[in-house]
Amino acid sequence: MGVSKRRPGALALVLILSVGVCVPAGCESHGQKPDARDQSRGQPPSIGEVRTWAYQLQGLDEPGAVEALETSSYDMLVLEPTCTDWSGGSRDFDTAGMVERLKRSPAGDGIHRKLVLAYLDIGEAEDWRWYWTWSKEWETGEPFPNDWPGFILAPDPDGWEGNYPVAYWDPTWKDIMVYGKGTGSHPDREYRSALDEVMKHGFDGVYLDWVEAYEDPDVARTAAEQGVDAAEEMARLIGEINDYAARTDPAFLVVQQNAAALAEDRPETLRYIDAIAQEAIWYDGTAFDNWDDPRGADVRQDPDLTAYYLELLSSYKRQGIPVFDCEYADGEAERAYALSREEGFVPYCTRRPLSRLTGTPPPR
Repeated sequence: MGVSKRRPGALALVLILSVGVCVPAGCESHGQKPDARDQSRGQPPSIGEVRTWAYQLQGLDEPGAVEALETSSYDMLVLEPTCTDWSGGSRDFDTAGMVERLKRSPAGDGIHRKLVLAYLDIGEAEDWRWYWTWSKEWETGEPFPNDWPGFILAPDPDGWEGNYPVAYWDPTWKDIMVYGKGTGSHPDREYRSALDEVMKHGFDGVYLDWVEAYEDPDVARTAAEQGVDAAEEMARLIGEINDYAARTDPAFLVVQQNAAALAEDRPETLRYIDAIAQEAIWYDGTAFDNWDDPRGADVRQDPDLTAYYLELLSSYKRQGIPVFDCEYADGEAERAYALSREEGFVPYCTRRPLSRLTGTPPPR
């Protein structure tokens, strides 16, 4: 799992005008879609041309944070939209302005501009997001409040407050994530779905977290009880995200984070994504809040898990799908970059809090 704005993830392992469920066989083939953007000065690189990238989910509203991203030489940035956090003043964050600034800044070759992707958690509901209109008071071990929607299934398996695995095949959840037909209007937002926000604010694509929700025991059990296949439904959701966005912007990118095993279970997933990213193939971190905590990087990954990731990711490489990896390495960054590049991956080494740009940028 990825790191969402308020909690770490576990390692277990995107606007059409009519609403409908797109079954995998009917979704448009995504995979290595042709880049509709003219590859000239001021245009972004294609996803396959990206050689460096950075990942930041917290602290984007801090003074100087956007400037640091703007002046950096990364080819691609994966960022938290920030304005979708309605727990405080962040809803006023100028996400569109940030994206516009960053899309005017050069990538590493000085010719193309940066690619800018939005982080989107599609497998868990987060109680600080714009869509959470229900009560928040809940005690661990107690039944969920009566006003909570039925698609909220369980507490976060790692115990992180405010995060809840969902029945992502539920039409109401899909409406929140993709279609926005029943979410209503609000004076503090001009978007009607999570995907609508990403596209209205100018992102080049989405970076999908919690794809591995299909492996969560509570999710899998509920899927079986409802007579649906959890892996198939996750592939279908990614296909709907791709299809919905591509009808407005054929160049819109879909990047899957983690859950590399999904392609084994549902090979059609490979048609819906442009790249995959994997966290902590070689190095992890166990501290998530304090950037300077020494436990936030350089924790050696279990060799068996490393081997498992490499085996799964090799199938993506064989299909010509770019593989990005985020290693939580600081003192071990040089080694992590070398190991990743030996595999033909595009690495980024940073610290688990993901609250600023790394102090160990990749060599070019």
